Amino acid sequence: MAITKTLVDDKLEVVGDFKDLQIRTATIIKEDGTELSRSFHRRVLQCVSSVKNDDESWTHTDTDVSGESAEIQGITSVVWTTTVKNAKKAANEAA
Repeated sequence: MAITKTLVDDKLEVVGDFKDLQIRTATIIKEDGTELSRSFHRRVLQCVSSVKNDDESWTHTDTDVSGESAEIQGITSVVWTTTVKNAKKAANEAA
């Protein structure tokens, strides 16, 4: 009797003006190849995070996707252009 647990990014969606990447990860539990359960976790990656400093300046940090799958890295490298990142920075500062 072999029980396995597999994590699969089974749904990837690029949404909004700033190309946020919504990721749904499925956790699949199988026993001898027969699926016993499946549950989901969702998360969102944004191209840039911004922090307003005490001196009223801003620090913008590009999102590090180096720990993500090659598929996610490939998607973000295509959709997170310099134009998109600059627009996100400007929107963060205006909020």
